Amino acid sequence: MSLLGFIGFIFGTPFGLFLGFLIFRPTDSKDVKTTFTRPLQEFDHDSLVEIMAELPLWVKHPDYERVDWMNDILSDMWPYLDKAICGMIRSMSKPIFTEYIGTYYIRSIDFEAVTLGTLPPIFQGIKVHELNEDHLVIDLETKWAGNPEITLILNVLYLPIKVQLIDMHITASMRVTLKPFVPTFPCFSNVVVSLMDKPEVDFGLKVMGGDLMAIPGLYQYVQKLIKKQVASLYLWPQALEIPILDASLGATKKPVGILHVKVVRARELLKMDILGSSDPYVKLKISGGRIVPSKKTSIKTKNLNPEWNEEFKLTVNDPMSQVLELHVYDWEKVGMHDKLGMQVIPLMLLKPHEKKELTVGLVKNLDSNETRNRKPRGSITVELTFIPFVEDTTGLNGPIDIYMRKETVPKTSSFVNRPGLLLVTVISAHNVEGKHDNNNPFALVVFRGDKRKTKLLKKTRDPIWNEEFQFMLDEAPLEEIIHIEVISKRKHRAFGFGSSKEALGHVDINLVNVVYNNRINEKYHLINSKNGMIHLDIKWNAT
Repeated sequence: MSLLGFIGFIFGTPFGLFLGFLIFRPTDSKDVKTTFTRPLQEFDHDSLVEIMAELPLWVKHPDYERVDWMNDILSDMWPYLDKAICGMIRSMSKPIFTEYIGTYYIRSIDFEAVTLGTLPPIFQGIKVHELNEDHLVIDLETKWAGNPEITLILNVLYLPIKVQLIDMHITASMRVTLKPFVPTFPCFSNVVVSLMDKPEVDFGLKVMGGDLMAIPGLYQYVQKLIKKQVASLYLWPQALEIPILDASLGATKKPVGILHVKVVRARELLKMDILGSSDPYVKLKISGGRIVPSKKTSIKTKNLNPEWNEEFKLTVNDPMSQVLELHVYDWEKVGMHDKLGMQVIPLMLLKPHEKKELTVGLVKNLDSNETRNRKPRGSITVELTFIPFVEDTTGLNGPIDIYMRKETVPKTSSFVNRPGLLLVTVISAHNVEGKHDNNNPFALVVFRGDKRKTKLLKKTRDPIWNEEFQFMLDEAPLEEIIHIEVISKRKHRAFGFGSSKEALGHVDINLVNVVYNNRINEKYHLINSKNGMIHLDIKWNAT
């Protein structure tokens, strides 16, 4: 047996090794295909974007530049920028919170903590457009996966409610415009920011320690709502305008004329109602500049080819950059009004005093790559006329004494009969005293029954508002008086809701002097005030 075992070992071992080699030798998998290499230039744009979704913008688009140096600077400065930005958030929020105190049984609103965290935003690419004579345009791609902590304490009745915003993630494409250039440091007076696409926003929201975003369906609803609201406010041509230089320096853009708009008709609008019709109306406004309410046409019920023939007047600050926005909606009794379409018309297409009729096709939005824009949405027809203001009216009539009697004012001049725009800027007040040590003053401007208010400033006797109000008139206000009053508003501490007001002084100004001298910039003693004064800038712009 030992001999047979020895012979088996001698022959079996080489055979086993050979058999194992045949079984386990490395072989190419039949499922693996031969690698095929294609140069990048053979891919179309969409395929490249899908392949390189996570690559920075300066790699995808050669006209965007790499900005690692900017990210390094931002990283080093972030602790200080965090404190500065959070300070601005606190100061800007105070007047907003004040408006809600006393309503819905809210006794107080205050920040418990405000920090943007330790992680700064990252700029993935920058593109500088061709330099213009009076402004600079920059496109930025930004991502921020931050760890902010913003905590609000709301005292409702006597119950404190804690609301926390945490873990913010934002992706945005921004267009930043520095304009206009001025010979005063930092050499531009405004920063105008627009979004070039709907931003991606994600965050956590806790109320009394519970995560609201964990509620089924709420997360998607909030995401959709935020995108819609942010886009409606800041998606191009909408913009957030941040003043850098004081308005009193004269660097900010002032109105230069009036745009006369006649909304004539619309044709072949979408059918939104169950019965195959719509109830359309048009909202129109000028992009940029001051935040003013939109003008609206009447509602044409059950009509896909409405005729309006309604006229409107809008102020224009910069005809070379502003556009007229036209939004057509389907009116609904309950809920949000459905959007039928929109379009923008650049004002640079218009020549002064020349009436121009335009018929433009409606689109879903201004994204040219949006597939929904290929769907026919009908058209809208408008008549536009841009009337610039007369640059100098003083030479036409000569200055007039402020104490001249109304009966002696000449009214035969063609200038007097022209329409125009009355600009009232409430700059500041000084030494306004009330019954209490601390005042919460705001200014009330009353003209022809129309009342406008500045923001309320807390605990000050020397408020600075710098707020402008516009009144569009069909003729010069030769026999008009404008009433401006400073009022202090206080909340009732005993009950937790309600408020009282105290008049701190007023002034009545005869506008005949403004009309004939084009402008007054004066400080006036407040009537019924011991030492109070108010600083006003009032200007009449005739067309």
